[in-house]
Amino acid sequence: MAQEQDMRPMAGTPGTAGALAGIRVLDLSRILGGPLCGQILGDHGADVLKVEPPQGDDTRAWGPPFQDGVASYYFGLNRNKRIQFLDLSAPQGQQRVRGLMARADVVVENFKAGTMEKWGIGYGQMRDAFPHLVWCRVTGFGTDGPLGGLPGYDAAIQAMAGLMSINGEASDDPLRVGLPVVDMVTGLNAVIGVLLALHERARSGLGQLVDAPLYDSGLSLLHPHAANWFMSGQVPARTGNAHPNIYPYDVIRTGGAPIFLAVGNDRQFRLLCEHIGQGALAGDGRFATAGQRSVHRAALKPLLEQAFAAHDGVPLADALMAIGVPAAPVLDVAQALQHPHTLHREMVVRMDGGYQGLGAPVKLGRTPASYRFAPLSEGQDFLPVPQEERPRE
Repeated sequence: MAQEQDMRPMAGTPGTAGALAGIRVLDLSRILGGPLCGQILGDHGADVLKVEPPQGDDTRAWGPPFQDGVASYYFGLNRNKRIQFLDLSAPQGQQRVRGLMARADVVVENFKAGTMEKWGIGYGQMRDAFPHLVWCRVTGFGTDGPLGGLPGYDAAIQAMAGLMSINGEASDDPLRVGLPVVDMVTGLNAVIGVLLALHERARSGLGQLVDAPLYDSGLSLLHPHAANWFMSGQVPARTGNAHPNIYPYDVIRTGGAPIFLAVGNDRQFRLLCEHIGQGALAGDGRFATAGQRSVHRAALKPLLEQAFAAHDGVPLADALMAIGVPAAPVLDVAQALQHPHTLHREMVVRMDGGYQGLGAPVKLGRTPASYRFAPLSEGQDFLPVPQEERPRE
């Protein structure tokens, strides 16, 4: 198991240049999708300068908990950035941000459609002046179409994109996913779009618009429910913790803590049955194949829970994993963040000043992520770029 000191060198000094060293990002975004995009780019070496309004990003007030008057929500999205405060509705702020755009490679913004254009600093107005810029626009619904230009919020998009309709128990009302999944996936898609555009810019020398609406990202999460509907025409229903296509892929009660089984093929099901002393289940025609197990799930689940009653959940999950059957205990957030493998994977970052956050989930072997600036670090301009770290044009 990795010890805490194993993580700290990454948190303190950059070490080798990150994959995006030499890329300058002007982060004009706030709330979640845009700031998450900026943080990921910063983790991988980009110089991210975040511009906030004079009162700061709204998420500074999204608590408790608070540290020195700033909410944890803000701390979770604004690492590896330096910040300055500008009023973009004022001529002085607009002039300043134009100067920053001239030196930036990427702009990330999520203002309501038309806001930056009203200020004279929108994409269409800046494109000719700064043709090299990769401009990432995060919006609710895009800027055109029936809903174009309307504001979008994570839970509202979850509702409109069908996500709530498939989340929750079959007998209960539709349920919001318990984390801002649409905002977060939009942030990830924004990163993908920025990297695609930077790669193409190396060939053409030109930037372009990266359009990343929450609505599109919400719809993109509908697998396999969309695929099921396209093929069958049947509207997907809520199935609780159970997978709509696979079984047993569900939370199963035991004699102790419940566990989640994720049995994806016949071999895994046979190993499961043998381990719990119920080998005959694997030969039962109702359960012998993946398709039959899914059809007869209502009969299979109580048989499994009856057999599991003689076992405690955590050691049972460990034993099943050891023989190749995907299973896991149902942990709370504190247990997950303190798990030995979480620490081994460097998924908890600690920095000077008491900052703690989630680590980068993508590990690059030669140019790893680094954690250089804690949230609230101040900066008035982009950093000088060493010649060896300048991106190729």
